[in-house]
Amino acid sequence: MTKMKTHRGAAKRFKVTGTGKIKRSKAYKSHILTKKSPKRKRQLAKSTIIDKNDCNRIKRLLPYQ
Repeated sequence: MTKMKTHRGAAKRFKVTGTGKIKRSKAYKSHILTKKSPKRKRQLAKSTIIDKNDCNRIKRLLPYQ
């Protein structure tokens, strides 16, 4: 059987933690930052764990992580 290919777009967007959870970065941090409060921008800069409902879908895209 051939090797599965990693989805390169997903590999750039998601990282797997040591415990097997999947981290992602938050959206809405790229432009139009003047109207966003400093607190909001600070919170958007942090990464977060993806929802458990999306976990299987993302893990299928990252077979060797």
